[in-house]
This record gives sequence, structure tokens and C-alpha cells, in this order.
Amino acid sequence: MAQEEVRRPLLLVAGLADLALSTVGSALSTVRGALHRSDTEELAAEAEHDLLARGRLALDRYAAVPPAHLEILARRALARQAADDE
Repeated sequence: MAQEEVRRPLLLVAGLADLALSTVGSALSTVRGALHRSDTEELAAEAEHDLLARGRLALDRYAAVPPAHLEILARRALARQAADDE
């Protein structure tokens, strides 16, 4: 759980950046509409949830490190060796 608490701010920032880059105009109209709503607390909670999800997607898309080539070869060799032993 501690790792998730550390990643939470990073996910929020990444989600917010992704949202800003993809839908700036839409976000402004959403904010204007939100100012006139009576359920702003629920709306804020939903927005936070959406930003966390966007942050996870953005980090998976841009920050994912592919597995090392030698690691892949070693796993394949181990799998072949295990198959031959059977």
C-alpha cells in the first residue's frame, strides 16, 4: 500500500497533464458547468477518480520500460530447458 500512496501524486499529475493536452477546451466548458452544480463534491470525487485512471494510462503508455533483451532470452532458454526435462 505504501507504494500506491507514493505513486498517487504522480498518477494525479500525469492524469492532469494528459487531460490538459488532449481536451483543454472541453475541460474549460466542464469547469464552467461545474460551478453551477449543487453536487460539486461528488463531481470533484469523480474527477479525481478519472484523473487517477488517466494517470495510470499515461504512465503505462509513456513510462513503461520494456523488459531487457537478455532477460527475455534467458526466460526462453529456461522455458525450453524445462520443456526438454519433461
